Amino acid sequence: MDKKYIPQLGDTISRLGYGCMRFPTNEDGSMNYDEAEKLIRKGYEMGINYFDTAVVYHKGDSEKVLSRALKDYDRSTYYLADKMSLGVVNSEEEVHKLFYQQLDNFHTDYIDYYLVHALNRNNWKKAKEMKTVEFLQEMKRQGKIRHLGFSFHDTEPILKEIISEYDWDFTQIQLNYLDWKAMHADRLYQVLVDHNLPCMVMEPVRGGYLANLNETCNAKLNALDPNASIASWAVRFVSSLDNVAVVLSGMSSEEQLMDNCATFSAFNPLSEKELAVISDVTDEMLKLNDIPCTGCRYCMDCPKGVDIPAIFSIYAQWKVFGKAERFVNGYEGAINNGYSATNCVKCGLCAKKCPQMIDIPNQLARVHQFYLEEKAKLDAAKADV
Repeated sequence: MDKKYIPQLGDTISRLGYGCMRFPTNEDGSMNYDEAEKLIRKGYEMGINYFDTAVVYHKGDSEKVLSRALKDYDRSTYYLADKMSLGVVNSEEEVHKLFYQQLDNFHTDYIDYYLVHALNRNNWKKAKEMKTVEFLQEMKRQGKIRHLGFSFHDTEPILKEIISEYDWDFTQIQLNYLDWKAMHADRLYQVLVDHNLPCMVMEPVRGGYLANLNETCNAKLNALDPNASIASWAVRFVSSLDNVAVVLSGMSSEEQLMDNCATFSAFNPLSEKELAVISDVTDEMLKLNDIPCTGCRYCMDCPKGVDIPAIFSIYAQWKVFGKAERFVNGYEGAINNGYSATNCVKCGLCAKKCPQMIDIPNQLARVHQFYLEEKAKLDAAKADV
């Protein structure tokens, strides 16, 4: 397993990190402890020394199984990454209680990499109200945290705002070759480069979507190397970036683990030819999406509460990946949270601000109509079973 020295952090980290949110599950949906523990131990033995978890992964079982799996290894031989998940705390007292509970869970005096979890504009406001970062900075001063960072899910301006307010050690973002173009992840990555913040990568294979593309795209990648898995191109893409410290993969099977370990043994950065093919593959995938939203958010805020870029993102993922059930579930999440296209009154203010000149009100109506059609198909299929 190749490792990489990160000068800003003073640590040598395996290029592949174990993301502990997608372990094997039982029929009832609970995590399979024995299988998960085997995978963690196998990963460690293969040279992985960075393990990333959170209290919300597998309803808390991820932290527990990781603690159990690593207990027999020298604490100095691996890096533990854990998170302050803002969705499960609602006061300063609860923030403090959760952190100390996590130390107890791992029977350790310190956590190597600690993150404020899933920051966006809303969670950032909540974090500040609970003085979360101030508390974690104090924990760092006391030696209970070695490196303090955050994971991020929002736009470039919000990222810059968060970075400017505190002294951070690293940042974790969703990064893969599709989002590099489709969601302007390249801009987020460049912000981290500009601020000399090491980049921890999550979702390098887009939740598994980039592990198997359509027939045309698969053929283009196979032509480069028929022995390489489709997923390997995705992880090589992100690890080839100079400022990437570690690539996290939520490996739920030994097959996935071994494939990734093979990719990161004697790691070979992508060549110019390979990058060109991946760019071509990305363009092919993006052609499937006919709403050219870049997520710039110039159209926001909508006076009726529609999150226009979020709705278009849900649509784009459906068009690119063809996952109808995920599209329906994602859109219903928007409905339940009050920011769906059903709120649109076609005032037209958004369209006037759009740099891409998208007819936003009519496109929102189209997305809603597609939702109704796809939901009807899914309901009919379930009724036939």
